[in-house]
Amino acid sequence: MPYVNIKITREGATAEQKAALIEGVTRLLQETLNKNPATTFVIIDEVETDNWGIGGESVAVRRKREAG
Repeated sequence: MPYVNIKITREGATAEQKAALIEGVTRLLQETLNKNPATTFVIIDEVETDNWGIGGESVAVRRKREAG
């Protein structure tokens, strides 16, 4: 019973893109590890950029600095 948790920043991934991620990860686990798609769980968490940090600062701050 695989459980895959994908975390992305909340920046407009469409429902179609998320569906493609879920389908693709499920297929990869089936093809690579022979896992049953019916018992494969894929969860996508979208995180605000001010809640995602890289190198000691949030993505929101980092992008503002790089743009400015």
